[in-house]
Amino acid sequence: MTQTRTLIADGLVLLDLADGVAHLRLNRPDAANGMSVDLLKALYDAIMLCHGEPDVRVLLLTGEGKNFCAGGDVQAFHARGEALPDYVRQATAYLQDAVLSLSRLQAPVVIAVQGFAAGGGGFGLVCAADMVVAGEGAKFLAGATRVAMAPDAGTSVNLPRLVGMRKATEILLTNPVIDADEALRLGIVTRVVPDAELMSAAKALAAELAAGAPKALAATKRLLRSGMGLGMEACLSEEARTVSELSGTADAREGLAAVIERRKPAFTGR
Repeated sequence: MTQTRTLIADGLVLLDLADGVAHLRLNRPDAANGMSVDLLKALYDAIMLCHGEPDVRVLLLTGEGKNFCAGGDVQAFHARGEALPDYVRQATAYLQDAVLSLSRLQAPVVIAVQGFAAGGGGFGLVCAADMVVAGEGAKFLAGATRVAMAPDAGTSVNLPRLVGMRKATEILLTNPVIDADEALRLGIVTRVVPDAELMSAAKALAAELAAGAPKALAATKRLLRSGMGLGMEACLSEEARTVSELSGTADAREGLAAVIERRKPAFTGR
């Protein structure tokens, strides 16, 4: 029987852990999960909590309410007036730290998107995730230059890697609203499912990944991310070292045995 551990029970983010899946939920539904400084700090703290939990095999990130995340909290930003730069410095610092923490998390990060994923908070997190499941009604918007700002959350780095430099330039400078099918075609999302099936599909994907060999998944995630900044020779050397290291794990022996015995493997993370 599944046992759920509640790690964060209330507040601007919620966090549960069950069967290796840490489910982190943005919890400002009345504000479309708009990212204030307080929400961004809570998000960063929750991700760091996942870093310290050895039972976390997958992080599933979702947003409560009708929208995954509408980006920065426009109302909070506007209310700062001429003091906005100080507020934005704080917000950006927490957002960048959160994105870096997601990329450094050994466990794969899955995001489920309903409604809008906009700005650094929404679109930026989507670009930073390892896999993204979108409802068929989901919409994506960069939006920064539309309000005389620039992309953040690593979008200027991650988006070109996903869609190519020319398309990323067009998206970031002209701010089109991208529907789910177009996001799938461009490689911004991994899968598109009917809206009513979004959470079940995202949870099924997270469960599938959680059943995998955690060290192998973590190593593959690291190789993919580090490889984007390395040449072929360095990548091949790192791949060879990693495969050799993984071959000595109990999970590798279990995986081989399962193939020979024609059964499903039971990975333990050792």
